[in-house]
Amino acid sequence: MRLLLVEDDDHVAAALSAILAKHGFTVTHARNGEEALQAVLPTAQGERPSYGVILLDLGLPDQDGYQVCGRIRKLTTTPVIMVTARGDVRSRIHGLNLGADDYVVKPYDPGELLARIHAVSRRNAGAEETAAGAAADGTQLRLGSVSIELPTRRVSVDGESVPLTRKEFDLLALLAQRPGVVFRREQIISEVWRTSWEGTGRTLEVHVASLRSKLRMPALIETVRGVGYRLVAPAA
Repeated sequence: MRLLLVEDDDHVAAALSAILAKHGFTVTHARNGEEALQAVLPTAQGERPSYGVILLDLGLPDQDGYQVCGRIRKLTTTPVIMVTARGDVRSRIHGLNLGADDYVVKPYDPGELLARIHAVSRRNAGAEETAAGAAADGTQLRLGSVSIELPTRRVSVDGESVPLTRKEFDLLALLAQRPGVVFRREQIISEVWRTSWEGTGRTLEVHVASLRSKLRMPALIETVRGVGYRLVAPAA
């Protein structure tokens, strides 16, 4: 897998690149935001660089890492994993709102980072398969003012489009297919993240919070303490 590493510290980048190389990754290193953006732009021949994952450190010298993430998302659908020392929930939600697929807080164990890289890669492949299958049946879900179009992976509230990340859409679509039914956390993680890795639990909480914020419906997804989540269908 080819991976774009955006990291301004050459020593950190060299050490991480060596670890990634041992696990079969081909690493392209960008030292700042501008280099990262240039790395994802099409070439003069019109060919778009192909990366399996973009590993984006937020502490960049030339631009705010969040802004770089937002600009990258406008240029490519390649999964983005943010790396930062800011681990509060608000920062994570902000990153997800800008299009990040996952969030790793420093200091982290290299094994955890590798697991997250492989996880977002599987999610991306699964999302493409899901989209292809959904396109064949033209399924659309309507829950009050919320409309979920499975073929196009588009969500709207009162006719206004709401941009969601892959996993936000997958999570919402899963809950919306059975309104009122409680989905266990383990079940959600298995079906949406395609893994049983315990570290995904915190990511699930952040995605739920992000969905509530983006849809402007705090009560749409109800937390069932000690069990999981369920979707409470809004009134039409």
